[in-house]
Amino acid sequence: MHDMPTTSTAKVSHRGQTSLPAELRHRWGIDGGGEVGIIDLGDAALIVPGGIDLARSELRRVLRERYEGAVAHIDDPDLVDQ
Repeated sequence: MHDMPTTSTAKVSHRGQTSLPAELRHRWGIDGGGEVGIIDLGDAALIVPGGIDLARSELRRVLRERYEGAVAHIDDPDLVDQ
């Protein structure tokens, strides 16, 4: 994975088309085309190279890390899943 997150803005055409920034396409190895998985999170979207299965896996990983980080700060053992 890349250490420093890349931020960018992309415009969406009237037909709903956009393109991924060249840096991401290169790093993800999809310069010549490829598949990305997109998960609608309500107010945001998760876009992951490799298709929907990898996107779902990445979402689970992120949620697990956030959950574990939050639980680590709870002092009441009755509230923590063990």
